[in-house]
Amino acid sequence: MRYFFCLLLVLGLGTSSAHAATLYMDPNTANLNRGDAVKISVRLDTDEAAGECINALDAVISYSESIIPVDISVGKSILPIWVESPVINKENRTISFAGGIPNGYCGRVAGDPNLTNTLVEIFFRAPGLQIGGGEQRFSGSVQFTDATTAYLNDGLGTKANLRTIGATLALADNVGPEIIDPWSGDIQSDSIMPEEFSATVEQINKEWYVVFNTTDKQTGISHYEVIEESKRQANLFGFGAANAPWEETKSPHRLNDQKRTSVIRVKAIDKAGNEYVTTIPVDESQIVGRYSWLEIMLLIGVLMIVLITLVSIFYYRRTRSRAKLAVNTPAVTTDII
Repeated sequence: MRYFFCLLLVLGLGTSSAHAATLYMDPNTANLNRGDAVKISVRLDTDEAAGECINALDAVISYSESIIPVDISVGKSILPIWVESPVINKENRTISFAGGIPNGYCGRVAGDPNLTNTLVEIFFRAPGLQIGGGEQRFSGSVQFTDATTAYLNDGLGTKANLRTIGATLALADNVGPEIIDPWSGDIQSDSIMPEEFSATVEQINKEWYVVFNTTDKQTGISHYEVIEESKRQANLFGFGAANAPWEETKSPHRLNDQKRTSVIRVKAIDKAGNEYVTTIPVDESQIVGRYSWLEIMLLIGVLMIVLITLVSIFYYRRTRSRAKLAVNTPAVTTDII
């Protein structure tokens, strides 16, 4: 996957810039009561006046042990290509992701009043009350590490002069009048299925894989599932049954049926549970070529045996019928005077 990341760095068409891009968190300060959550958007700004464009980023974010990462949403991200999807590493207390923008991100579109520079949205929660009390903590921090890099859209993979701004969360030691939880609100209000998409079957290292990808503009994609059905099963809508053997997977997914005689369905599920299913029908033109010579010879042999048996039965019955006719026919005598 890092190969594609490097490829992004050399496909840019812009010019080099000595000005600084800014990677920052919005909001950069917030007050949380016990059990409250906050949504922090990781955003990218470029020097538009200087014509600065960024076409790839590799971010590593650290957070203090006093706060808890809940989830990450990429539904509003400007990154169309993910080299490394956002990952929460609770052992090291880091969040990392890497992605690219073909032709680069050069700043907000003129006339657009909204902030269209979101990379990811991270949801953090303050610890709740614990039985027997717990350690009192007054603040938490979310910062970019030195491993965070951005690359200019100059066709050379030049590292940008990057400025980073983290966030500080003030943690109260009491519970508020109500729990603030923007992530749960986003999930409850999301009733829209993921974007329509199509999947393709491709050969990789002489094996067949199904390749797919889509987005979800609300809560983001949770995961994908794949099912392979015989042609007979495909007409029974069995894939919708509760016990249907869907397999959770990632793209590209190696097909179990390497002869490609099965109908393939790929299901995208967003974080609110909404689903979209795309189907790849059987390619009838390739079915014959999927059988081995041994299977073809066995089939021909079986057909020959059936044909010989039918012919034998036919001649046996015909011969027997003639014999009965000869026995039952009275002899004709002629008197000669």
